[in-house]
Amino acid sequence: MQPRISVITLGVDDLERAFRFYSEGLGLPSAGIMGREFEHGAVAFFDLDGGLKLAVWAEDDIAHDTGLKKGPARPSAFTIGHNVHQRGEVDVIMQTAERAGATIVKPAQETFWGGYAGYFRDLDGHVWEVVWNPQMLPPD
Repeated sequence: MQPRISVITLGVDDLERAFRFYSEGLGLPSAGIMGREFEHGAVAFFDLDGGLKLAVWAEDDIAHDTGLKKGPARPSAFTIGHNVHQRGEVDVIMQTAERAGATIVKPAQETFWGGYAGYFRDLDGHVWEVVWNPQMLPPD
């Protein structure tokens, strides 16, 4: 298998609300919600670095498409990491997320491995880590 993960899709309760959080609240670029003409197809894609896409799709529609039943949320099952260039960016992004409606899980602080990071939960409970790792800076 070639390591070609190109889309990360988050199941959301309210697609419109999630779209506003990511587009207006966090400022992620998107062409908007598309696929509304399909019964279970409305989805929004956000452009991330390196050609990666973040998608938000109603969890009910994911359940329909996959044939799986919705289960209880497990917020500690995975996190999404957002790596930044400078330590101060962590605080700015955490504050931006909180103003957009996110819940701060762990305020930004020095880490045991020499970086600086904090965690927030988006409106649907997905956990994001905002991290400055001097050993793993993102490309420009």
